[in-house]
Amino acid sequence: MLTTLKTSYTDTRAADLAWALGREPLPALATLDLELTGAKLQLRLLGASHQVLLEEGRVHCSETVACIPGSSTPLPLGVAKRVGDWEYEFAARVEVLSPGSFAGRAQELLALVSDHPHGLAGVFPGSPHAFTAMLAQRHEGQVHWRTWHAYPQDGQLVATRTRVGVRARRAAARPRAGAEPGRLDPSAV
Repeated sequence: MLTTLKTSYTDTRAADLAWALGREPLPALATLDLELTGAKLQLRLLGASHQVLLEEGRVHCSETVACIPGSSTPLPLGVAKRVGDWEYEFAARVEVLSPGSFAGRAQELLALVSDHPHGLAGVFPGSPHAFTAMLAQRHEGQVHWRTWHAYPQDGQLVATRTRVGVRARRAAARPRAGAEPGRLDPSAV
């Protein structure tokens, strides 16, 4: 689903993004409610980026990546935490692109997300390449989502990947081939 966000695009920067786990729902400009094999997921576009609310059984998880005034938790490169019985893994990276590459990547991502049944993208008025996009799926009993936050004035694209779910006992005992112990395996997200 693609929407134009009814708010002005402010000159924020990728460096202003903060990460938080467990925040209460913040006011959203657009939402997408999904049911993924028993997991209730709500993708939320905020005026300053995204929030994901996940509920399965009695376990709740809330992830916020946004420009939060007064926040002292910067956007980490990676996080691994336990949330109830779940394993939560988050990874982020900032891509710096030339203006031509940025425009092409923005069009590619917006087309991918807007045509996907589990995708939500919001474009800010005034700049066709200023957007936040989210895409979710369930795979092997875990819920995954990816997000992209575009800052065309700086040619920066912030990409995040999150995985939440109960880790299988065998998988936890035997790391995937090529994975380093204690490190996120990006191919598994």
